[in-house]
Amino acid sequence: MESDGLFSLGAQSSPPEASPSSGLGVPAADSPLPVRMRPVSLDELVGQEHLLAPGAPLRQLVTGASPMSVILWGPPGTGKTTIAHLVAGATDRKFVAMSALSAGVKDVRAVIDTARRERRYGGSPTVLFIDEVHRFSKTQQDSLLAAVEDRTVTLLAATTENPYFSVISPLLSRCVLLTLRALDDDDVRGLLRRAVADERGLGGAVTLAEEAEEHLVRLASGDVRKALTALEAAAGSAVAMGVKEIDLATAEKAVDVAAVRYDRDGDAHYDVTSAFIKSMRGSDPDAALHWLARMLVAGEDPRFIARRIVIFASEDVGMADPQALVVATAAAQAVQLIGLPEAGLNLAQAVIHMATAPKSNSATTAIGAAMADVRAGRGGAVPAALRDAHYPGARGLGHGRGYRYPHDDPRGVVTQQYLPDDLADAEYYQPTDHGAERAIGERVPRLRRIVRGRAATPRTGDAPAPGIDRAAGGAPGRDEGRFAANITPDHADSPVGAGPERDGPASTSDAEPVAARDGSVSTDGTGSLADSTDPAMTDRADDSGPAAGEEQP
Repeated sequence: MESDGLFSLGAQSSPPEASPSSGLGVPAADSPLPVRMRPVSLDELVGQEHLLAPGAPLRQLVTGASPMSVILWGPPGTGKTTIAHLVAGATDRKFVAMSALSAGVKDVRAVIDTARRERRYGGSPTVLFIDEVHRFSKTQQDSLLAAVEDRTVTLLAATTENPYFSVISPLLSRCVLLTLRALDDDDVRGLLRRAVADERGLGGAVTLAEEAEEHLVRLASGDVRKALTALEAAAGSAVAMGVKEIDLATAEKAVDVAAVRYDRDGDAHYDVTSAFIKSMRGSDPDAALHWLARMLVAGEDPRFIARRIVIFASEDVGMADPQALVVATAAAQAVQLIGLPEAGLNLAQAVIHMATAPKSNSATTAIGAAMADVRAGRGGAVPAALRDAHYPGARGLGHGRGYRYPHDDPRGVVTQQYLPDDLADAEYYQPTDHGAERAIGERVPRLRRIVRGRAATPRTGDAPAPGIDRAAGGAPGRDEGRFAANITPDHADSPVGAGPERDGPASTSDAEPVAARDGSVSTDGTGSLADSTDPAMTDRADDSGPAAGEEQP
């Protein structure tokens, strides 16, 4: 509760909640090595050359030349907190630091109120540093807007998460976004050598062998804090063993596993997932397995991985290998039944299948084109012949009238309009010649000509096209499948025919068995297949059926 007294206003230089959270004083002798080695001037800052040019926003921020608010975005160990220290010590501005992990709206408002009072009476401007700002809720971030807008405070915020996802747009628009990059190996190597020799660091108490140095650089992966923490652990091991040199064996004993840089809710999550999908799409099973391993080791939910594989099976493999969806769905089910770590084997099998399968995005582009037409308002009414004719009164409305039942045609396909009038010639599905879709690509044009009543083109023969790889899904030969004959073609032109109006097969309760041309028997009375071959998907194997000149599917 603030006092209305004039003299009490100046006494509150900072809210009591903010002071303990600053933590930006001179490091103690027993502070961790990364804290002791923190740069004390901008000249000691390693890396980020793209932000340190004369007049660059980062240099202006540190020197106080411009009171702009800044969001620092970068992976761990790239210098975000170090920059905050440099800002705190470079000018006479009042510096208040807090962490979004422990601070709330009350703390933020207390800092802003104090800064507003001090500004009103000529006090020093306030710099508010918020670490891990992405941890703030939308309401907490909203509480900063007015103060940043009128520069009551200069905001310095740090985040490891992509601010376009984790920071609200109004706050982002009021700040300058500076992206810090992971340090390269040479920068990390230089800082390790500085820490070994500098009095703030190890002070030359130990030396670092070249192989051990390379090991620490590799483990760091651009994270300086990780590199210095590993160095301190290795130095402690060397001193405990009474040796003066940190060799490779000592370094490996101190830090033997590299932490995977991966955040299930952040930017790395999206980047690794993207690399995983693109590796499968690019038919590189080795790369796909690497990104799968990266996600599994980092603790990603295996159900998320399984869902991505199922989507990929239709989006990128599709009709080139219809079994891919079966494999992907089975892997997803295995994840549910078994769980990790064993389910990693199922995921790996599915990933290898996806990466090595022939690829086709024809299903993706087909549904995309169809949805684009629907969203554009194209389509119109359902053709009368296709409308539901089962409910009372439907026949009086003309529903189903003229419907031709495809199973009543020996070919299993008839000339009939299925699309609305203004889309009658639409051809969304464009098959590729990859894998199993090659055979489908040969059949689709023939099916379209029959369904849409177009003139047939002269046939050049029924044999499969030269070069078709049967193992990869090529077209079957003439003797690999036959149609069952339909000996009751009463209903070829109308669903009424000799019985009640219908949208599908007639009742088969009283049907007699139908003899097929190959000697087998169909008991459903509809002229179904005598074997497993789809009648719309292969050529006829005998001379009966359509009249001369009528195209076969």
